Amino acid sequence: WQLVESGGDLVQPGGSLRLSCAAPGFTIDYFTIAWFRQAPGKEREGVSCISSSGGTTNYADSVKGRFTISRDNAKNTVYLQMNSLKPEDTALYYCASTTAPLVDPDDESWARARDDEYDYWGQGTQVTVSS
Repeated sequence: WQLVESGGDLVQPGGSLRLSCAAPGFTIDYFTIAWFRQAPGKEREGVSCISSSGGTTNYADSVKGRFTISRDNAKNTVYLQMNSLKPEDTALYYCASTTAPLVDPDDESWARARDDEYDYWGQGTQVTVSS
């Protein structure tokens, strides 16, 4: 089983994109879902995380106020709405699921978790911000 991301594209600075993270083979109802990104030559960065109910979210400082994470468990999908995009947002974006709960909105440990602390990963969708 794995997650499937979509929605990446080439967009101009200041533009918007909405990424989707779907789970074709299992239900995401009980999973915390996180978005990560990795640009060439850079370390992976945690972008945002959402609890299983959607009631708690956390964002990297670099995207606060511009990105919004949400989920529709009925559609088995998590979204990442990205507004006011900047060239430095250019990266491969991918999502991952974990049974570890997100309870505290100030908890950033999800971004530092090891790969094996996440149950499923997607292959990623490319976001390029350029004029």
